[in-house]
Order: sequence, then structure tokens, then C-alpha cells
Amino acid sequence: MGSPLFERSRELGEASEHTALKARKVSFAWEETPLHWIPGDPFTTHTINVLHLLLPAGERWFVHVYKQVLPYIEDDRLREDVIGFIGQEAMHAQAHDEVLPHLKEQGLDPAPYLAQVDWLFEKLLGDRTLPPGRARKWWLYERVALIAAIEHYTAFLGDWVLNAESLDRKGADPTMLDLLRWHGAEEVEHRSVAFELFLHVDGNYSRRVRTWATAFSALVFLWQRGARFFMANDPTLDDGKASWSEFLAKGRQGMLPTAGAMARSIPRYLARDYHPSREGSTAQAVAYLASSPAALAAEAREKGTAPDQGKPSEKGAA
Repeated sequence: MGSPLFERSRELGEASEHTALKARKVSFAWEETPLHWIPGDPFTTHTINVLHLLLPAGERWFVHVYKQVLPYIEDDRLREDVIGFIGQEAMHAQAHDEVLPHLKEQGLDPAPYLAQVDWLFEKLLGDRTLPPGRARKWWLYERVALIAAIEHYTAFLGDWVLNAESLDRKGADPTMLDLLRWHGAEEVEHRSVAFELFLHVDGNYSRRVRTWATAFSALVFLWQRGARFFMANDPTLDDGKASWSEFLAKGRQGMLPTAGAMARSIPRYLARDYHPSREGSTAQAVAYLASSPAALAAEAREKGTAPDQGKPSEKGAA
């Protein structure tokens, strides 16, 4: 607790414009969003759609684990950050969950894939019947380290989508873009919390490396499996397939993250002097959150001055 690694991380975090975290109670109207919300590009649409399947279960799991680790936090500001993180992650899960009925209405039922994702987080990574003491604490800290590794990639993706101007040029649905960018901005905003929590309660480097390998492998496996599931079950496609070659091509076009950028993110996380504040820009994230149609509407509702609900009138460019 309060290790030199954590104190150094706190110093770096201070330099990255630390902000108080709050959950923004957003809502989105999906009635006018087409199945292929990137016109003429079902592959990119469905590759990004995997987020709606992975994130709700994953973020509910984050919340569950973090509620268990709260008693171990001895730093007041970190405790406040973790509580803010919990609120934001719970809201993310709800927002992405609300997309799923819309997909089902359009003939794409995600239930079979969701069952596999739920099994991963609820069973494989869920609570285990372990005796109190060292074994139970070991499993808790292992999951805290896993979340830190996953959050490295959610911050990476958040930074990417805030700057993915190709999606705007392609005419992507503005409501979906606002969901993705609101979520991405909050991932950048709270990107240091999970890693600082890991350093605070444990910080073991071998655990960081081991859990990174587990998290990265699981994310790659689940993402490609989800993209293939969506393409194969898209009712508008006769022979929908997802391939690595198309993923690489879409990366070169700016429609998806590039393989090179993802590869370069690996040594950054594994570096002994890694800190999440070097991933993305707090100022850019906060600026987007100050202009996001959904975030503005949530703020107005909170103040009792909510405007009429509907789709954003303009695309949510970063």
C-alpha cells in the first residue's frame, strides 16, 4: 500500500490533468440507426459492433471486482477515483446493452455469442470458492491486474475513435458515433485509475506481464470470433465472412485501428516505467464530453432543463 511505484504513478497522473470522475446518465435513440451504420461497409460496422457484446458483461465484471477491492484502498483520492470509475463503467454497460434489442429487431440476434461472453466473465473470471486469506486475496489481485491490462486497450480504442475522422467522412451514423466517442472519451478520462489501483494493492511486475498476456489473447480471440459471428448471421449478407486481410485493409483506410498501432501498444504497457497518462489526451477527452449530444442532454436532464430527445443533428467529430 502506498508503494514507491504507486507514488511515482501518482506524480505522473498529476501531470496528466487529473479530473474528478462522474457518471453521465446518457441515453440514445436507436430507431433511425440502420443495421449497417457505416454505409456500404458491413465488415467495419460489425467489427466495431463487437463492443456491444463484449463491453456490458466485461464492465459489469469490472464493477463487481472493484466493489470487492474497495476495502483494500488506503488512499482517499484513489478511492474517490475508483468510485467514479465504477459509476462510469456501470453506465457504459447500460448504454451498450440498449443497442442489443435494436440489433435483434433488425434480424441479428446476438444471444448465442453473448452466452459465451457471459460464461467467460461470470464463471471463468468470477468469484471462486476459496478459503479466506491468501488464496482469496491472490485471486482478487489477479483480477485487478487483468482489469488494468484491459483498460490499457480500452484507452487505446478510446483515443483511436476520438480521432477516427474516416468514420465521419464515410457517413457513419451520428448517434452511434456519439455513443462510441462518449464512451471512448470517458475511457481516456479515467485511463489511469485501473493501473494505479493495481500498483496500490499489488504492483508485481510478473503479474502485470502474465495478466497482460491473458487479457490480450482473450480480447483478440473474442473480437475475431464476434466479428465472424455478426458477419455470418447478418440477414442482408448471402455469405458474410470476416477475415484478417480485410481487417488490415480497413486499418490502412483509417476505418479501424491499424495492426501496427496495436503492436506498438504492447511494449508501452510492458515497459517498467509505463503510465496510462501517456495514452491519449485528457484535454481532448474532456472537450468531447463537453460537446457530446448525449452528455449534454444528460447534464440538462440532471439540471431539469432537458431538450427534446432525438438523434444528434451533426456528426460527433472529435
